[in-house]
Formats: sequence, structure tokens, C-alpha cells
Amino acid sequence: MNTKVSPVTANPWETLRQFTDARIALGRAGVSLPTAAHLAFQLAHAQARDAVLVALDVPGLSQSLNAVSGKQTCLSLHSAAADRTVYLQRPDLGRRLDDASRETLEGLKPAGPEPSVRLYDLAFVVVDGLSALAIEQNAAPFLSVLQRRIAAENWSVAPLCIVSQGRVAIGDEVGELLGAKAVVVLIGERPGLSSPDSMGLYLTWMPRVGLLDDSRNCISNVRPAGLRYEEAAYKLHYLLSQARQRQLTGVDLKDEALADPERLRVSEKNFLLDHSRTPGASGSQA
Repeated sequence: MNTKVSPVTANPWETLRQFTDARIALGRAGVSLPTAAHLAFQLAHAQARDAVLVALDVPGLSQSLNAVSGKQTCLSLHSAAADRTVYLQRPDLGRRLDDASRETLEGLKPAGPEPSVRLYDLAFVVVDGLSALAIEQNAAPFLSVLQRRIAAENWSVAPLCIVSQGRVAIGDEVGELLGAKAVVVLIGERPGLSSPDSMGLYLTWMPRVGLLDDSRNCISNVRPAGLRYEEAAYKLHYLLSQARQRQLTGVDLKDEALADPERLRVSEKNFLLDHSRTPGASGSQA
């Protein structure tokens, strides 16, 4: 009886694929990729393109965030980039609000305080960035976890803002107009071929238009398959506390938080040497 032989030559490192989403040990068919690996790559590429182009569901996101905060409906704002095409071609316009959004925020300030007076300790700005999918999936559950950490502390929080067609720096203008001492921008990161749903967090002390990137602290790849919500909230809470105490963020503020005792335990063993985690491996070596 003839046995059909697979045209795919397996890679001996194939067992390592359980530890990473990276495209390793795919095998080969002749001198080419196997068909399954090639099709999986095309699918991932299509998902990344969709993540960049799909519009943010602002009403749905507002409802989710409102359920978390328990406050009034979130403020819906827009950058100076009129649409997605302009946003991708003109990054500078994504860093500033349009006139209508600016007027909305200016109208929230009570009469009397000088522009330099900060009315709130903290503002959260949720921005679509380069992946609306990342924001729709991760923003509300992450803020729910963070809220539990800061609830017992004396933080006065500004109205939550959602910005369409925005870049990271747009948080500086929003925070300044709201009168916030610190602003946290939750933004969809540039999609990768294994991570179209990655969210980034950017913290800035005393936000104002014109700040450079060295004034911010960044926590990236926040998602269930990346940096989990509990760990990201722990890191951000530490940075927020230090920023308020030292009144600064950016290159002068380092993430020196100790390991969070409440986060899920992660094995510290080197997976390359931990043979017990390799399917089919025996505990002894010949």
C-alpha cells in the first residue's frame, strides 16, 4: 500500500512556535513557503491593512467607556485631519484639534481661572490612531482595571475624550484645554503582522502644545495577547504616582516599579532550557 508523502519539509524548531507569535520554523515546500504559511501571511497582512483603514465606532466606544466611568457621555472630538486619507498623508494635522473641537473644550472651562491654572489632576484621551480595532477592544477593559487601582486615591479626573483621526501629540492640546496636570493618551498602535489590535499608553505631565516625544512615557502592546491589562495598569499607576510626586514625565522618569505581587505568575525559566514545557520531551537527556 502506497503512503502519500507530504511535500512539506518540517523545521526542527517547530516546537518553539508555541512560545511566540513570530513567524519562525514554518518549514518549506521545495525552496518556497508551504501554502498554509503563505496564506496565513496574506491574511495577517489584510488584517493589518483593515486595522489602519476601518473607522472608529465612536457611539459604541462612548457607550462602553461611559459604562466603565459611570459618568456623562464622553466628549467626541476630531483632529484637523478631515478624513482617513488626509490623516495618513498629513501626520501634522492629526496632532491638532479642529476648530469645532477646540471651541468645545474651551467652552468647558469656568470663567475666571487663568489659562495656566490646572483644574484637574488627570485627563484620559482615547484616540483611534492607526488601529481603531485596538481601541474598541482594549480601551474600556483596560480603564476598568486602572480605575480599581486609582479609585482610593485623590485624583480629580477631567471628562473623558474620544478623538477621531488623532495622533499621540493631540493629547497635549486636549490636556491643556481641559486644564489637566497629567494626560494619558490611549491610542491604537501601528498594526504588526501578528498584532493588529495593539494599544499604546502615553503619559505626559503638564501637557501643552509643542511638547516633544521626550516629554512622554510610553507603555506599548497592551492587549490580552501582549502586555495584559493588569500589568499595564500596574505600570501606569506607578508612573502616574511618580509623575505627580516629582512633577515630570519623559526621559527623566524611569519605570522602576517592583514586580506586581497581584499580577498573574509567569514562569521565569528560560523556555529554551525548560524541557518540561516542550510537548513530547522527556525529563532526561541521553
